[in-house]
Amino acid sequence: MHKPISAQETDLLRDLAQGNLIAFDALYDRYRQPVYANIIKLVRQTETAEDILQEVFVALWENRHKIDTGKSVGGWLFVVSHNKALSVLKKQVRESIVVTWQPDVPDTPATDDRPDEELYGLQMALIEEAVEHLPARKRDVFRRCRFEGQSSEEVAHQIGISTASVDDYLKQSTRFIRDYIRTRTTPSQLAVLAGLLFWLD
Repeated sequence: MHKPISAQETDLLRDLAQGNLIAFDALYDRYRQPVYANIIKLVRQTETAEDILQEVFVALWENRHKIDTGKSVGGWLFVVSHNKALSVLKKQVRESIVVTWQPDVPDTPATDDRPDEELYGLQMALIEEAVEHLPARKRDVFRRCRFEGQSSEEVAHQIGISTASVDDYLKQSTRFIRDYIRTRTTPSQLAVLAGLLFWLD
């Protein structure tokens, strides 16, 4: 069972689907920092992370009609930002190989870097499945921090525990999710999801 999202976010997502820019700005303000934190953890370059962040929210706007208003959009942003960051890293590796080993290779058409829907579905399904297996308190902390964009301090205040406990729960939860994914995927799926596992480390 998915944790119900707030009525406020449901309203924002419904307004977003209708093209409401005020709703978009509100979601951007709510999720900008946690999404950026997830991206920078993978790419480790400020300028690149900022560019990817903008691409993620452009994708949110372009896909506003497809967003499930019954779930927090944080989960969608979590996976899409990972896919885009990983795509950038792969492109950098390809370019590095061409420059180093194949300087005379002619230009090739740019590949489509849009998130692959099948891969997104697999990632999101595995994350959601793993989250549901967490103990209730850890599940609540993970969802609040990763999917709802709340800070450790905010979560600690809301559920009445220390910030250190929130951080510890989050570390334990991400470790469990990483291990859960590793033990429930085929070798070929695991290869595709390698970037996600790295991101969860």
